[in-house]
Amino acid sequence: MNEKDAFNKLYDIVIRLRSPNGCAWDREQTAKTLRSDLIEETYECIEAIDEENSEHIKEELGDIFLLATMLSYMHEEENLFTVSDVLEGVCEKLISRHPHVFGEDSDGNISTKEILDNWAKIKVEQENRPPKDSILDEVKKGLPPLDRARELQKKAQKVGFDWPNTSGVIDKIKEELGEAEAAMREENNSSNKALEMELGDLLFSVVNLCRFLKVDPSLALHGANNKFSERFRYVERNMREKNIEMKFENMEQMETFWNMAKTKISGQET
Repeated sequence: MNEKDAFNKLYDIVIRLRSPNGCAWDREQTAKTLRSDLIEETYECIEAIDEENSEHIKEELGDIFLLATMLSYMHEEENLFTVSDVLEGVCEKLISRHPHVFGEDSDGNISTKEILDNWAKIKVEQENRPPKDSILDEVKKGLPPLDRARELQKKAQKVGFDWPNTSGVIDKIKEELGEAEAAMREENNSSNKALEMELGDLLFSVVNLCRFLKVDPSLALHGANNKFSERFRYVERNMREKNIEMKFENMEQMETFWNMAKTKISGQET
C-alpha cells in the first residue's frame, strides 16, 4: 500500500469511529480530552527513539498519526477546518519558509544560522499578528511547564539577559535551595504556598542550568524517571525473592538492594 492509500485508510477509519455506528468512546472524545494522550504518545515515541527500537518507533509514530488525524477530523466535523486544510497548511508553511530550497534563487550553501534567522523572520511576517508587548509572548502558554521554562529562558538569552557562565547559575540554584529550606521551616505556612513558590524557583533555576549546558530538561527528567523505575523494580524483585515486605521498617535492606541496582543496571555508581 502506498502512502496516499495508507493515509486515506486511516482517515476512513477515524470517520467510522466517530460515526453514530462507530465507537462510543471515540465519539465522546474532544480536543481537550485528547491533550494528555497527545503528550503521552509523544513521550512514548521519544522513549522508542532512545531505545533505537524501529518496531516500537513505528508503532508510536502510528499512534501520533492517529491522534493528529483524529484531532483534525474533530474540527472538520464542526466545520472549522478540514483535515486537508491542516495538511495543505503545513505544506505551504514548509515551502514558504524554505526559500533556499523551493525559491527561484535557491541556495544550497546557506548556513544553518541563516536558515534559522530567515525562518524566524518569515514566521513573523506570515503570522501578521498584533505586536507583542514582550518577547516572552512568543512562548506558548500551553507548553508543559519544564519546556515552557526552558523556552522563556531561551527568549531572554536572545536579548542578552543571561548568566555569563555556569558559576552564576549554580550559585542561583544554591540560593533558591536555601530559600526553599527556609520556607520549610516556616511554622505559620499552613497553605504551603510560599514553599510551592520557592520550590518552583528552584526547579526554574535547575532548568536554567540544563539550558545553559544544552541539555533538554524534559528528556533529562524522562531519563531519570526510567532509571528510578529500573532500580526500584530491581529492589522489588530482590525483596520478593528474600520474602521481605516492602515497608519503611525494612528501609535498610531496600537501600542495600538499591545500591546493588545502581551498579548492576547502570554499570556505575551514580
